[in-house]
Amino acid sequence: MKKNDLEILRHSAAHVLAAAVLEMFPEAKFAIGPAIEKGFYYDFDLPRTLIPEDLAILEEKMKKIIEKNYPFEEAKISISEALKKFKELKQDYKMEIINDIKSGKESESDSDSEPDSNKVSIYKTGNFVDLCRGPHLDSTGEINPEAFKLARISGAYWKGDEKNKMLQRIYGIVFVDKKELDDYLKNMKEAEKRDHKKIGRDLDLFSFHREAPGSAFWHPKGMIIWNELEKFGKSIRKKHEYQEIQTPILAKKNLWEISGHWDHYKDSMFHFESDKETYCLKPMDCPFNIKIYETKQRSYKELPIRYTEIGRILRNEKSGELNGLLRVRHLTQDDSHIFLTADQVEDEITTLLKMTREYYETFGIEPEYFLSTRPDDFMGEKNDWDKAEKNLRNALSKEKIKFELKEKDGAFYGPKIDIDMKDAIGRRWQLATIQLDFQLPERFNLEYIDSDGKRKTPVMIHAAIFGSLERFIGILIEHLAGAFPLWLSPVQATIIPVSEKFKDYAHSVGARFIDSEIRYEINDSNESLGKRIREAEKQKIPYIIVVGEKEEKENLVAVRERNKKEQSVMKAEDFLEKMKKEKKEKK
Repeated sequence: MKKNDLEILRHSAAHVLAAAVLEMFPEAKFAIGPAIEKGFYYDFDLPRTLIPEDLAILEEKMKKIIEKNYPFEEAKISISEALKKFKELKQDYKMEIINDIKSGKESESDSDSEPDSNKVSIYKTGNFVDLCRGPHLDSTGEINPEAFKLARISGAYWKGDEKNKMLQRIYGIVFVDKKELDDYLKNMKEAEKRDHKKIGRDLDLFSFHREAPGSAFWHPKGMIIWNELEKFGKSIRKKHEYQEIQTPILAKKNLWEISGHWDHYKDSMFHFESDKETYCLKPMDCPFNIKIYETKQRSYKELPIRYTEIGRILRNEKSGELNGLLRVRHLTQDDSHIFLTADQVEDEITTLLKMTREYYETFGIEPEYFLSTRPDDFMGEKNDWDKAEKNLRNALSKEKIKFELKEKDGAFYGPKIDIDMKDAIGRRWQLATIQLDFQLPERFNLEYIDSDGKRKTPVMIHAAIFGSLERFIGILIEHLAGAFPLWLSPVQATIIPVSEKFKDYAHSVGARFIDSEIRYEINDSNESLGKRIREAEKQKIPYIIVVGEKEEKENLVAVRERNKKEQSVMKAEDFLEKMKKEKKEKK
């Protein structure tokens, strides 16, 4: 089934859900019900709060509606007729959508605006009537009753606005056949096991607290992972002659007016009044990097200038969209901004593409590349955008990289290359972004003196390869199910003495680990040996070392590798050399 056909199937299933809700709650008020990836949702204003057991009841009602094979009957009616009809049905949200259409406002609905005809379309499914642009299946009987499932209930503000009423959202999934559904449910079960929020708690990496929504609190073990990633990224950038900087977190509004963020990004910015001035917490690092570039006259001989910073930024994400480390308000980017001449662009983009490969190969990640082109709200001249997009295409071609287009998905100031990955269970995540920018240098009147003595405007490249460190760690946790490679593992080995008698030998082995900079723990608690080994396995520690009488006498260690039951015995020094080599290779 083609993508468009799947969207029609999913949207039709949303209407069947709404029809089932109407049977269960005749006084229900209906908001919106679009198709989404893998399924659909519908938002309702209901007389009581739903409970999980309601989903099974609604599924049965949906199956009966499917069995009755009701047609999806479309009718085109005038706006005035639509208002009258939905007033009779006491559907306030539909009336609000119709009034939005009448006034020409954008709406978050799935409605049909048809501005030329001044009409809207409605669809009837059994007793349920909806305002909807369509299209739909011919009838409910075309939905496979064994290939859908209602997944969960959540809250959702009407029109996504926290000032509006909280509605109840029911999510569903639907496929063409049962096997696809079963495969998806199996993957979802695996995804639950890999949930980074749960693993983060279990491994004591980070926590979230209601006093600071959307902001991670990093625990000592989590900071080990963080610091290792930061050190790794800095080492690659240093090799490519990046200069590390650090900039403030706060600036006056006028900086963001010059950059264009105030016009294009204001709703996602935290801002406040102080001393009769408006101040903004930075949502981006780029204007601050520009201010450093501005501090002295630049020559073409200095370019490219490559700044890099571990940039702490804040974005006012909606509370309903926050999701552990994957969607936060306080985030940290491995950010870079490169100032260069137009004829240096392709080579620099090519180098950045090579850098992304160097990063991701270390983690066993196979990247996927997308070229995001000019959006509708672009800033600047079309010719500059065409030239920028050509530069990015040429660099991708030079590196023999296959890529897909994301039409109109560029930033407002320039096109970009987005780099995604598929994780261990096939989910796609966006990681790096490389953005070419002809606009901000113009807006800030940046200059350099060229070889002919004339003042010219540099080009600017924005690049973040991990992207957000928070998001990258969250993705990595789920990709690896928390089983980090040795160099990233907060605890690289746990030493377990068989009994109290061998505690001293365990500590002597640990002392050698300190000298070799191996992160270790000793578990000499009173618990049984089996229980201590199981605890180390739950903590996903790469190596479990058991020491007893034989090991003490012969200076040995009994080693069990993560996810393996067999145990090998070797000299303590040989094991240390093995670990040092594995750490260095970043397997």
